[in-house]
Amino acid sequence: MDVSIIIINYRTPQLIINCLHSIYQFTSDVNFEVIVVDNDPENGGGALIRERFPDIKWIDMAFNSGFGIANNKGMSEAEGKYLLLLNADTLVSDNVIGRCFEKMNKRQDVIACGALQYYADGTPMPFYKSFNEFRKTFFILPPNRVIGKVIDWLYPEPKHSDPDQYDWLVGAFMFVRREGFEKTGGFSDNFFMYGEDVEWSGRLGKLGKLCYFKDCTFIHLENNNPFRRTNISWINRFSTQMQVSNFLWIRKQYGIFQYLMLITHYLTMTPVVFIWKMFFNLKKYGNPLRELKTQHIYARKIYVLLKYFRKTLFLGKGQFKIKPNENIDLLTSST
Repeated sequence: MDVSIIIINYRTPQLIINCLHSIYQFTSDVNFEVIVVDNDPENGGGALIRERFPDIKWIDMAFNSGFGIANNKGMSEAEGKYLLLLNADTLVSDNVIGRCFEKMNKRQDVIACGALQYYADGTPMPFYKSFNEFRKTFFILPPNRVIGKVIDWLYPEPKHSDPDQYDWLVGAFMFVRREGFEKTGGFSDNFFMYGEDVEWSGRLGKLGKLCYFKDCTFIHLENNNPFRRTNISWINRFSTQMQVSNFLWIRKQYGIFQYLMLITHYLTMTPVVFIWKMFFNLKKYGNPLRELKTQHIYARKIYVLLKYFRKTLFLGKGQFKIKPNENIDLLTSST
């Protein structure tokens, strides 16, 4: 078996059916198997998928295990020389799987590769190209040239001699050598959703290069998800679940000091965002207490982060999965 394609189902049967149609339509010169791991067998609509594609391997999870644990289960039962982790909300538009297979066979220095994401309208989707580029977005700071230079000095961009090499790969399309999974154990069990691809990339990168090949692309539809990143406001640019996962990643990869520095920054900025907005309201409306919804959402997210502070600091066991009443983004959008 050349490639094992692993897809996680969580109530997305039609997306997976569309994804599989595109795979079977465009993939050639590769022997592949498809493994679907269902995180919600009772309500996931798996029968619809199995009816259309009876030859795929199917794994039912006993609970909603999230992205990482479910993929680990699929990878542990895969037979392929390579493992392709593919999101349900994706489509391939050419033989990108065969091309990745060919490139990885030629490039033994590469432990895993990714494909560039495109929106459904054919425009390229931006992505973080390095750990430090991602880390810089965590800071809640006003746009300022001097501040920007300081942040860039603290978190410089890496310099790779290989133009295809990057720090990490997006989990929506990860083409990994089998030994990459076997030697690292796959995703960390602590992550429920988000951050797990970043953290695993850090460990995979110690085994070989992580590369994006410019002629390898796919379509990422980005289906609606209550845990997905939010557009509520600039200071709330990450969803609550993503924020918890981001802080866990920092703690795991960069240690206690960097984690404490980040949590201290967020705590320090809590009164700052309120005072700044109240001053603006006073000048514009004469009432400092108008339009503070964004600031209150920020404060509620900090409260959730503090609830996970001890567990993150000491890297407690189990998944860092927020509870329904902690999902500030979902609660806010429904009010």
